[in-house]
Amino acid sequence: MIGRANMVAAAFALTALTYGLTRFAYGLLLPSIRTDLDLSAIAGGWIGGLAFASYCLGVVLAFTLVDRFGERYITVLAGSCATVAMAIIAVSWSVWSLGFGMALGGLSTGLTSPPLASAVAITLSHPDQHKANGLINSGTAVGIVISGAAALAFYGSWRALYAAFAGLGLIITFWLSWTIPPRNSKNVAEKLHWGDAQVPGAHNLTAGSFIVGFASTAVWTFGANVMQDEVDFSRYQIALSWIVLGVVGIGGSSTGSLVQHLGLPFVYRLAVAVMGLAIAILAAAIGYSPLAFIALGLFGLGYIVATGALLIWGVSIYSRHPALGLSVPFLVVAIGQTVGAPIFGLLWDVGGSVSALAIFAMVMAAGASFTAAKNAPSEESHQSDRIGGAVSDKS
Repeated sequence: MIGRANMVAAAFALTALTYGLTRFAYGLLLPSIRTDLDLSAIAGGWIGGLAFASYCLGVVLAFTLVDRFGERYITVLAGSCATVAMAIIAVSWSVWSLGFGMALGGLSTGLTSPPLASAVAITLSHPDQHKANGLINSGTAVGIVISGAAALAFYGSWRALYAAFAGLGLIITFWLSWTIPPRNSKNVAEKLHWGDAQVPGAHNLTAGSFIVGFASTAVWTFGANVMQDEVDFSRYQIALSWIVLGVVGIGGSSTGSLVQHLGLPFVYRLAVAVMGLAIAILAAAIGYSPLAFIALGLFGLGYIVATGALLIWGVSIYSRHPALGLSVPFLVVAIGQTVGAPIFGLLWDVGGSVSALAIFAMVMAAGASFTAAKNAPSEESHQSDRIGGAVSDKS
């Protein structure tokens, strides 16, 4: 029991590191980075998009390699890439070195989730999987809180922050090397192929995932810039708003319970609608700055719940392949973010931040209106779907 709890804690820490710090801290620190490296909004968007693109590559690599090398190897690789990436960013001297560091960081994030989904499925019983996956998924929000608090402590010193994050990454990587169980003949999952992704419900899943990814870049990549340039927030206020995003987002750890009581379609649509509302409120905050805190809090909660719902949705239709059930929606979310970041930057440069935010709010709202998750199969229907003796459902 202690060993399993330690594994979940290490998986939670890796999620906080790669998602909360390596991937999403960029949006928080972008104003300082743009000032020091003289980046345009378009350049900042392309670098953010590059990180999302490398995330896609990481998901594909993890899905391909986890069956061959096992969960421990891939999670250690994810931690190592995150650590090196943040060390490179800390000493970046140009847009090219920054872009390389961000790309490597995006790769680490993509390598994270598939092996964690597989490790949970082959290690824990069905009831424990629900609790473990909810906790691990909320690691993103906790990582965001850490990045916001660190930004307050190291006010304006983004290089020092990334250096500190790299040191933390080194510790977490060593932790993973002895807590994630090695692959053996008793816990090998069924061999997976990308062709297995063609199942009923996959088209709705990918459409919903793409819209969530595309429109969320309004906040993840450019939210801090909007608050600095348009809302006239200080860097202290920006960091505080990021903490609000993360703290409220931790509420998303209850996504599994919400789905159980309210149904997957309702929870998914409500979460996406809340994100659309949050983006619209951020645009309104340009005229009344306190609204920015409300916008970031709503966005954090909506994003964690929406991605948790996508995870449940994916694993429910790929019940025999938990790694695939997570890889498909998260890969498509990243593709949407890859496309969305430079488009938002272009819209901002051409028409201003308000029009860009309004367009992306409408896109997100469209996602809530026209993409509908299917109800997850009942828990009982998964009792025969096991991987290495453990139920493969994941919430």
